Amino acid sequence: MANKKVKVLILGGGFGGLKTALGLAGQPELDVTLLSDQADFRYYPTLYHAATGGKMTASSIPLAEILKDKNITIEKGTAKKLDRQAKTVKTAAGRELPYDKLVLSLGVVTNYFGIKGLKEYSFGIKSQAESQRLRDHIHKLLIDDGKPDLNYVVIGGGPTGVELAGALPAYIRHVMKMHNLRPKRLNIELVEAAPRLMPRMSKDYSRAVARRLRKLGIKLYLHQAVQAETADSLMVNGKPLKSHTVIWTAGVTNHPFFEDNKFAFGEHGKVQVDKYLQAEDDIFVIGDNAGTEYSGMAQTALHDGQTVAENLIRQAHGKKMKKYRTKKPIYVTPAGPGWAAMQWGPVHLYGWLGWVGRSAGDFAGFHDYEPWRLAGRHWIAEYQNENTCPVCAAQA
Repeated sequence: MANKKVKVLILGGGFGGLKTALGLAGQPELDVTLLSDQADFRYYPTLYHAATGGKMTASSIPLAEILKDKNITIEKGTAKKLDRQAKTVKTAAGRELPYDKLVLSLGVVTNYFGIKGLKEYSFGIKSQAESQRLRDHIHKLLIDDGKPDLNYVVIGGGPTGVELAGALPAYIRHVMKMHNLRPKRLNIELVEAAPRLMPRMSKDYSRAVARRLRKLGIKLYLHQAVQAETADSLMVNGKPLKSHTVIWTAGVTNHPFFEDNKFAFGEHGKVQVDKYLQAEDDIFVIGDNAGTEYSGMAQTALHDGQTVAENLIRQAHGKKMKKYRTKKPIYVTPAGPGWAAMQWGPVHLYGWLGWVGRSAGDFAGFHDYEPWRLAGRHWIAEYQNENTCPVCAAQA
């Protein structure tokens, strides 16, 4: 009689969950199911480009394409309730999925910190739908009544905020040109609560990014608290910044699944894990959800996913798991066309060389999930534009 296969259930189709699934593909001892509330894998590092006229295929790849012929079951749904005793996860639709080993890589959700008006009036770029909504809004404001609103506010001086702020000037000028609007001075502002941009990075890194943004004409409001937003302004340290376009990139919090299902939390609201990335016996928590040193980075989620996949295979073969070892990421932050800040250990690069490093990193990132040919196709798409506006498409 054949041995019963070990059921591995992976929750989340992002960097960590997908990497785990790919690491387990083709293992005859394992029956692997991936549950995701999205049909596509979002490549978050390029979503800022999608929001500023870039091709959407550079930031979204169908899970079915990545996992084709991998003998992995894809389930569409939202995880809601964990039954530890029965070893099942119930979805929002009421479907129960059994597991022997559970891997949780659910990502984070937007946190507005209770600031009045932000949820109602601000824009985000955490998905293709949000990116498209922002693009459509920018077009509408520029062309309505022939009196374009040229005031834009980005909240958050972390990587996403810097990337988006750096890309906005060229994109808005492009849209104005396509619609034959007379060039006018833009007013793009970036608000950060910390005393400097990129507060998790070195001071040299922060200064270089700040100089670059100022060179692009972006006004920085550092050490400034956002207090409220209305339909036409943002209140910052008691003063209003006039704008109909406020983009929130500043806050996230852990996925509500963990609080709803009574997991133990450590610092910064991350789930406590042991030396094998287990929160409990047979339940692994990885990526942005786990309380590890470099949690929050895509490279960390990839490393976590690979580590857990290798340990699950070891367990299936009757071997002991290996301890998790942290891996310091390479930091790269684009700020406008052809420029990026890069920190690789003691090496700091700014400008075109940093941009080349980011480009190479994205190519490797796509290849983490796809063969070279398909990875190359998505990488090339990152440098292509996609005009969803009929006027811009006709002019291109």
